[in-house]
Amino acid sequence: MGEMVTYRCNGGTGEGYLVVPPGGTASPAVIVIQDWWGLASHVRAVVDRFAEAGFVALAPDLRHGGPANKPDEPRQLLNSGQLDAAAADVAAAADYLAGRPEVAGKIGCVGFRAGASLALWSIARTERIVATSAFYPLLPGDGMRPERTDYAGKAAVIHCCEADGTSVDPGVQLVRRAIETGGGTCQTYDYPGTAHAFFNEDRPENFDHRAAARAWARTLELFRAKLG
Repeated sequence: MGEMVTYRCNGGTGEGYLVVPPGGTASPAVIVIQDWWGLASHVRAVVDRFAEAGFVALAPDLRHGGPANKPDEPRQLLNSGQLDAAAADVAAAADYLAGRPEVAGKIGCVGFRAGASLALWSIARTERIVATSAFYPLLPGDGMRPERTDYAGKAAVIHCCEADGTSVDPGVQLVRRAIETGGGTCQTYDYPGTAHAFFNEDRPENFDHRAAARAWARTLELFRAKLG
């Protein structure tokens, strides 16, 4: 359904999996941010679903062709300069989408786990991204610097699993306050009885059909309201 595309990215080139909805009508766009493990089948499936819902969707390859090999790499991403570099890659992907003729309206982003934390950070790094949906993020990351105030007019939703302590988790509350103090809005949702990856059908031991359906509906509601 989709294709791999190449675009300019911070002085070099980036690649990503792109799907354009059928019909030929220009549409808003969504960036899908992986859990730092590369363009896995789950990530591509989410891109396909957004296209079916009427959005141009792109998953940038933040690994630049190389898979992650160590279990602790997602946490390292949030504790090093990698976060800023990855956010710059997301901003470059937003620039690319804004220049495509199939894109009209605004751009949102969605992320999972470490990618969710990056999605929440990325809305503060580029004016092009105005809304984000974060699924069970790892929070906080040292590089996120919650004192930033670049959230004016932006909107975020955070989907919290019970295994992480739900929305009362201090990291979630820290980021929520940062977004709201910076002029944005942030809604948190709790999904009782859920674990990490409750949205991922490729993880049957954690997948929760009811929670996934509710989180998807809330994500589409956000993007349809904010992206035009």
